[in-house]
Amino acid sequence: MRAALPQSLGGYEFSPCQLIETVERVSYHDSAAGWTMMALQLMTGTTAAYLDAVAMADLFPDVAGGDHALLAGHGTRPGRAVPVEGGYLVSGSWQFASGMAHATHIHSAIQVEGTGELRVLAMPKSQVELVDNWDVLGLRATHSIDYHCADVHVPATHTYLATTTDPANGGAIYRLGLVNMSAIGHTGWALGVGRRLLDELKRVAAAKSGTHNAAVDTAQFHAEYATAEAKLRSARAWAMEVWRGIEDTLEAGELTSTEQDTLLRLALNHATWTVQEVGQTVHRWAGTAAIRRGPIDRFLRDLGTGTQHITSSPTVLQNCGKWLSGAQPQAHWEFLDLTP
Repeated sequence: MRAALPQSLGGYEFSPCQLIETVERVSYHDSAAGWTMMALQLMTGTTAAYLDAVAMADLFPDVAGGDHALLAGHGTRPGRAVPVEGGYLVSGSWQFASGMAHATHIHSAIQVEGTGELRVLAMPKSQVELVDNWDVLGLRATHSIDYHCADVHVPATHTYLATTTDPANGGAIYRLGLVNMSAIGHTGWALGVGRRLLDELKRVAAAKSGTHNAAVDTAQFHAEYATAEAKLRSARAWAMEVWRGIEDTLEAGELTSTEQDTLLRLALNHATWTVQEVGQTVHRWAGTAAIRRGPIDRFLRDLGTGTQHITSSPTVLQNCGKWLSGAQPQAHWEFLDLTP
């Protein structure tokens, strides 16, 4: 977790490309572990960056020594926050809290009653009721359960403006803001899963080659494997190119442009659905290895679930096209929406 925590607190504060490679490597070995780490890194790292000194003393007293909160939760469907003295009374029901089994605290979006302001909170896990309902086909080990609470007091010091790009702790990477930072881990996850699936298919091909009527000895298999390899490598190369450009912008002390905000979303969408195509190729040629319990079966199930995440939805792709095609040249991004 220290990879995503601010250096000023004792973390490593990896750059976007370093974080992509970190999540990619973990996801290559276990797609559910990579997803869980990605979620915990994002929630914990941004909380550490955007909350002020009062919350830091409570949640992150000694990052270097391993004494700090781990946060999990959901941010796209806000709960209700009623302003009261010193903070908010929070009520809501949230889903998809990946990594909750490891978390000590909750990360959730809230909407302030009366103003409509969107904020993000951090509160102890003990203050919510967990719902053990993660009964799914893929990413089962992420424990992405639901949770809810009613009229829980959260101090104002333990909340921050959801759209902020002005970190209280840490450096350039946190000027990306919460939603842009979420694209980092999801990109790395997709690339790690794609790489593992192709490597597994290569192992299957080696084992079957030379046997009677082996499909993996055909020219068609060789051509489709090469095509899948080219697609995956191209998606990775472009994603890293986009993020290197963003790193240069941040290091220059600037905020990302609308074009960069668009391209990082598009690069994620492209990587995700390219890897889905790679997965279809692997499923087609792996034969019974794709249906029996094993790495190909597990990674394909996890991939099928991971592609449903909101950050790679068709709506985001459509919004990218609106801006890139010039249909809405003055628009800007608010979370995952393109606003005129």
